[in-house]
Amino acid sequence: MRQRSLIAITAALAAGALTLTACGSRDSGSKGSDSGNGGTTVVIGVDAPLTGDLSALGLGIKNSVDLAAKQANKKSYVKGVTFKVEALDDQAQPSSGQTNATKFVGEKDVLGVVGPLNSSVAQSMQKVFDDAKLVEVSPANTNPALTQGDNWQTSKTRPYKSYFRTATTDAIQGPFAAQYVFNKAKKTKVFVIDDKKTYGAGLAATFTAEFKKLGGKVAGTEHINPDTKDFSAVATKVKNSGADVVYYGGEYPQAGPLSKQIKAAGAKIPLVGGDGIYADDFIKLAGTSGTGDLATSVGAPVETLASAKEFVANYKAGGYTEAYGAYGGYSYDSAWSIIEAVKKVVDDNGGKLPSDARAKVTAAVQNVSFDGVTGKVSFDEYGDATNKQLTVYSVESGAWKAVESGTYSGG
Repeated sequence: MRQRSLIAITAALAAGALTLTACGSRDSGSKGSDSGNGGTTVVIGVDAPLTGDLSALGLGIKNSVDLAAKQANKKSYVKGVTFKVEALDDQAQPSSGQTNATKFVGEKDVLGVVGPLNSSVAQSMQKVFDDAKLVEVSPANTNPALTQGDNWQTSKTRPYKSYFRTATTDAIQGPFAAQYVFNKAKKTKVFVIDDKKTYGAGLAATFTAEFKKLGGKVAGTEHINPDTKDFSAVATKVKNSGADVVYYGGEYPQAGPLSKQIKAAGAKIPLVGGDGIYADDFIKLAGTSGTGDLATSVGAPVETLASAKEFVANYKAGGYTEAYGAYGGYSYDSAWSIIEAVKKVVDDNGGKLPSDARAKVTAAVQNVSFDGVTGKVSFDEYGDATNKQLTVYSVESGAWKAVESGTYSGG
């Protein structure tokens, strides 16, 4: 997240009225069940952490998918089809995600799933969904290997054709942040920390590679245990390293206390992270010492996009008690990509779901293209979003403030 010199900064944030076409999708490999009005019910599954440390992001994902389904039903977007949402809690645990994936596969009315939040959880779900030809669209996974294979840096190969994402990847986010930190923030000596998890370690690696390429120096590296909140030993290492910035690959439950403890150790330097720390809870956990910390996140700030005004207004009117958060717009667009695919499949089959609806919906998602909340929604040959927008945020006066938005052009 975040941008920098050597990166094409796009100041114009995708204006243009939003054609909120969304399609509620549902598939199961069999015809959908009848709804009370004689139509067909299609279930969109949601997998996210609905409890635990990351629930603030997970609940925003769930609510945004719920809103998409309600909007599709209100418009009768797919004639004869009523969309329902079923949300399962993965608690950010791969084993729970795999169990949830198996449950969704076993429910014939589920034609698509939005989620998960965590890349490590996605790894446990992909094969389960792919074997069942059940489409999965994540609004938040950023690890490149999920779509381009483990050897993505040298030879890209798509592992699963049923997996898509509306968020851009760490292959772009990490270098984008490095360019911003080195070229714009003028930081030249970084201490890199990660939580050893798929997302955090991967993001830290892509940041580090680009930072060194630009001429920056790595003053030290460290891994933390995400199950602890005492980072005093690491904070002391940061202080003694002479680094002028810290890059953290991980999520906000650890990043907030880490930032606070680094400052308490005497290192008055900013902590920079990815979309995993871009949450209001990071600011609460870091306290006033978080001022000046930076995070990159996918896309442009939803509130600034003309295309998102209707989503923001409808979300507020929906009465959801939790914020839509960093991935709300992407979750809404993920749900709509499934809905659009269901519409295509139903229209192509004389107004009814075919017996092989799941496989056909998966194939249709590959070709969806519509104007969504986050801009143009479509997917490339790997299932990755074609929208590569990123934004850098800074903590100022107790809130995240967008610093720059742009696209990474390589370098």
